[in-house]
Amino acid sequence: MLKLRKFLKPFRLPIIFVLSLVLLQSISELYLPTLMSDIVDKGVVTGDTKYIWKIGGFMLLVAAGGMICSVTASFFSAKAASGFGKLLRTKIFSHVGDFSLHEFDKLGTASLITRTTNDITQVQQVLVMMLRMMAMAPMMCIGGIIMAYSKDAKLTLVLAVAIPVLVIAIVIIAKTGIPLFKAMQVKLDNLNRVLRENLSGIRVIRSFNRIGHEKKRFNDANWDLTQTAIKVNKIMASMMPIMMVVLNLTTVAIIWFGGIRISNGHMQVGDMMAFIQYAMQIMFSFIMLSMMFVMIPRASVSAVRINEVLQTTADITDPAVPLTGEDKKGHVEFHDVTFSYPGAEMPAISNISFTMKPGEVTAIIGGTGSGKSTLINLIPRFYDIDSGKIVVDGVDVQEMTQESLRKKIGFVPQQAVLFTGTIAENIRYGKDHASEEEVQHAAEIAQATEFISTMPEGFQSVIAQGGTNVSGGQKQRLSIARALVRKPEIYIFDDSFSALDFKTDAKLRAALKEETVDSTVLIVAQRVSTIMDADQIIVLENGEIAGIGKHKELLETSSVYREIVMSQLSEEEIA
Repeated sequence: MLKLRKFLKPFRLPIIFVLSLVLLQSISELYLPTLMSDIVDKGVVTGDTKYIWKIGGFMLLVAAGGMICSVTASFFSAKAASGFGKLLRTKIFSHVGDFSLHEFDKLGTASLITRTTNDITQVQQVLVMMLRMMAMAPMMCIGGIIMAYSKDAKLTLVLAVAIPVLVIAIVIIAKTGIPLFKAMQVKLDNLNRVLRENLSGIRVIRSFNRIGHEKKRFNDANWDLTQTAIKVNKIMASMMPIMMVVLNLTTVAIIWFGGIRISNGHMQVGDMMAFIQYAMQIMFSFIMLSMMFVMIPRASVSAVRINEVLQTTADITDPAVPLTGEDKKGHVEFHDVTFSYPGAEMPAISNISFTMKPGEVTAIIGGTGSGKSTLINLIPRFYDIDSGKIVVDGVDVQEMTQESLRKKIGFVPQQAVLFTGTIAENIRYGKDHASEEEVQHAAEIAQATEFISTMPEGFQSVIAQGGTNVSGGQKQRLSIARALVRKPEIYIFDDSFSALDFKTDAKLRAALKEETVDSTVLIVAQRVSTIMDADQIIVLENGEIAGIGKHKELLETSSVYREIVMSQLSEEEIA
């Protein structure tokens, strides 16, 4: 948790103020038993009513001051902890935004969600308690021991027996609970993952009638977490009975031995009452510490998990002295590129070399797992290559900033992703300040105007979370419009026409040809009809180029391409 202290720097003044208030509250509570002792010994015994009112009034003032300090400290400690949580969540969110796909694959989306929400909440809650209890408990304990000793030194031997028992109990229980708290957070990750898969895949689950199976998966993950939570809470719950037993036995011992000392004339009644109060304060300070030890183990595990995210550095970083390509616009070159996914035994693509130029359409086709999507993910630098070089506008992509590189690209992913908001807002995601005319023009080119015009509010119609209120084809067209409104140098379409019917596909490609006349276009497709007119077609097989050229050339030179064409088109269409 110490590694998170830098996030507390903006809250140093509120924290110091809270600690000062806690100190004043502790002093007031330690002073009250002494005042009570004076009232009993000097007021009640002697019958001095005036003295009782005087000291009693002073006690009320001290108690009121302690109450004001307590309320104010609670307010500012909650404010500081909430601000800390907000700052930490913001930092993690922005830090995760810099991750490459490798880091996302490594940590897992479900785990990142848990770490950003539940784990930070755990640390935030324990910070509030630390500012209040962790600071107050030692003050009350040390102050109570000093004040008790000042009342009767010999009677403090009772505390010398009770305190070690409490310390040993706290240490044993905390040591047993820490591993279980760590297991709980991992199982919470698993529960979150199962729930996320269930919600995102609800259509598949229902279509295959696997609702019962998914309920069982969720119940298993839920029960696993519940069992661990029950076990750890049983261990932590045993702390309070132990505390209370020791507290009550200590009180009995003080009254027993204190009564003997009073009868022998070595102690006054008021001093014994004050001693009992100080003993209570000492014991309750240990109870406060025990409550901290219930939360600190889990918060420490959460802090380790948060630190793990913050200490994870992205594999892909911007160069110290970035270069920009000004001479060329839209030129993309692959020079003997090889790439392997982390932990993979074989490269996903090997020895890839080709060139794309503005005004030309390059198409990539190949069987499932041939490396098509992998290849295009390397252009925006979602992954870094193992060997070779990728050059955009005459500059190696590793010598450009990621922002400047991606500004040149309009990317349409294989799985169309829409965000909650209006249709216009989703299209403007590609260009923040796009005018209404630009938005409408992009939608028209993407063949989306037809279905948008039938919606009640047109471009202001709201897209539900995940785009569940539009069809697959409509999603793809909106994703294409989002890329078109950007007017980039390079367009990348990753199998972005698969959900379109042949008529819409043909109209869209015809409109795209006119719109992208000065841009470089890269299309990944499964349909031969989509890429037949491309200026160059790259055929991939097992991560390597099996052929490159135009449609008619490849029919004659590439057996792989010919096989794909024969499986999709009739002899008349081929001719």
